[in-house]
Amino acid sequence: MAPSLTLSSSKPAGRAATLINEVYGQYVPDLTVQQGDKVSLSTGSSEVTSLADVASQLFEAAGKTNDALGASEEQRTQAKSWLKKVEELDVEKPEELEAVDAELTSKTYVAGETFTAGDLGVFAAVHPYMAQASHSTLLSHPALTRHFDHIQHLPLVSTALARSSTFSPSVVSIDVNNVPVVEIKPDAKVKKPKAGEAAPAAEVKQAPVEKIKSDKVKGEQKAKAAAAPGEGEKKPKGEKKEKAPKEKKPAAPAPVAEAPAPWMIDLRVGKIVDVKVHPDADSLYVEQIDVGEAEPRTVVSGLVKYKTLDEMRNATLITVCNLKPASMRGVKSFAMVLCATSPDGKDGGVEFVNPPAGSQPGDRVYFEGFADKQPLDLLNPKKKIFETVQPGFTTLENKDAAWVDKESGKVYKIVTDKGVCAAPNFVGASLS
Repeated sequence: MAPSLTLSSSKPAGRAATLINEVYGQYVPDLTVQQGDKVSLSTGSSEVTSLADVASQLFEAAGKTNDALGASEEQRTQAKSWLKKVEELDVEKPEELEAVDAELTSKTYVAGETFTAGDLGVFAAVHPYMAQASHSTLLSHPALTRHFDHIQHLPLVSTALARSSTFSPSVVSIDVNNVPVVEIKPDAKVKKPKAGEAAPAAEVKQAPVEKIKSDKVKGEQKAKAAAAPGEGEKKPKGEKKEKAPKEKKPAAPAPVAEAPAPWMIDLRVGKIVDVKVHPDADSLYVEQIDVGEAEPRTVVSGLVKYKTLDEMRNATLITVCNLKPASMRGVKSFAMVLCATSPDGKDGGVEFVNPPAGSQPGDRVYFEGFADKQPLDLLNPKKKIFETVQPGFTTLENKDAAWVDKESGKVYKIVTDKGVCAAPNFVGASLS
């Protein structure tokens, strides 16, 4: 019997199940989808109703070998816990959103270090709220907003949103460049009395908590005095109240923007699992590249002139995974293939930069000396990070791929845990 998925209305759990189906259900043969009172997935022999079970069984029915909830038992437990929260979440209650925001403060993904169905659940649950929220409202939930924006730009999610009629707009506009710098003010220093001038003993010995209480009492007394004019002592005419000198606060240091560096680029081993010529451009290939995620990324490359279809199929290569997605003749590309161009220019040939033997899709590619650095989630096009560091990408005398710092001349080889990446033939090539 073919599996049957029932989706509920627009409640958080229903929206989460809808997005989970958009992402994983498309790969399930003969899956039927209908609307009902509650979320459920029937496979003939059993029926499940929790979001976690629906995600896992859809993923399994799609023929995937991993689990939609993660690779480890700990990650799966965390993902299940988040999906349970989604089933009970009330986005109309500010305190519940604040609780989610607090838990996401130190997280990129809700469970572990990789994307799971838990991220889909949280994203779908808050989508209507985020879509109508003002910029200032989004800033009041910085961690939730950051997570939401990151998830909506993942290729696997963005393509699902684009074809879904449930999530509108498919991409929520978030002005990430209009975020105020948080000013951390230094503690005010107690002004030292001048020589021969004694400070009041009570004020010097006063503890911080007592000081707060004392200020509160004084404020209440002043309020009462203002409310009952004429009471208390009056100052003689002509006598002016001395104003306490204002203490100058030292200016907070301006935030220092980190200069573009090669480690900011997300390089990964990829494998082409499908390739065809672009339907509207004879010079472009459209590839499906496995980069270690739940589904391959669609990548458009101008390599028809330099590579045959047979050379493209099943090729293992290096991909740049955190460029902003770009449409190329109507097809959106979610990564870039790293290639070596002959020192004589493209007429001299273009070839893949090869990862070391034994590399697997998703293996991390990094620069020697920067192993402890984590790449950015997404390169901001306005900051020209890739464009700034790319001129230093080259191949050495032994054809090893590297980045050379133009100022210091220092060489940083492009490596994985299995060895050095290299070009097959070119010395002094440009990498892009």
